[in-house]
Amino acid sequence: MTAVPAEIARFNRLAATWWDATGPMRPLHVINRLRLDYLQQLLATHFGSTRALAGLRVLDVGCGAGLLAEPLATLGAQVTAIDAAEKNIAAARLHAEASGVSVDYRVGELSSALAADSCFDLVTLLEVVEHVDDVPATIDAAARRVAPGGLLVASTIDRTAKSWLFGIVGAEYLFRVLPVGTHQWRRFVRPDEMQAAAQSAGLRRIDLRGMRYLPVLHRADWIRGTSVNYLAAFAR
Repeated sequence: MTAVPAEIARFNRLAATWWDATGPMRPLHVINRLRLDYLQQLLATHFGSTRALAGLRVLDVGCGAGLLAEPLATLGAQVTAIDAAEKNIAAARLHAEASGVSVDYRVGELSSALAADSCFDLVTLLEVVEHVDDVPATIDAAARRVAPGGLLVASTIDRTAKSWLFGIVGAEYLFRVLPVGTHQWRRFVRPDEMQAAAQSAGLRRIDLRGMRYLPVLHRADWIRGTSVNYLAAFAR
């Protein structure tokens, strides 16, 4: 087990709020639109296809209630999505069914929810590693699911003084855009730590960029600095 039991319990309590675009998950809805555009451009460039996601095998690790998995499936990807919180998956399945979207949702972790030999063209690990107990093991397990020529895209929060100020004090206590207790600073992951874990599994980094979320405006955009939120893409 790499998922932290207390984190699973907390996300189970929040499961019913995932698809409320103005509720506790509002920042994820905003960020999701930015990342979805990024993924489409990245995949089109990497695989040399204007169809981007059509027919690609995608694994969304820590999928929550499917905020990313469902749009990816709508765009033509064959999506498998897993989450350790059972109520998240229940909410995801319910929403997908109501939307008429096909996603293979599974409860569990990489070691238990998938066949040992399964691999994917794209593996996403978004806002996950800051909630697990063993970061290198989680990144390694995700990286080993990337097929030859495939991609791993991961996002998290850097472990800096600035991230404590903006990611916890600002986001959870001042602006209240996230529930108090969403993050623990000691679990944040430095970009070099993520890169080291991915490289040990045979991946090379092809992109690293910072992301900024403006809580008052509820707007997100890419920036150069990675000292708070960042995204990294790796290729096999």
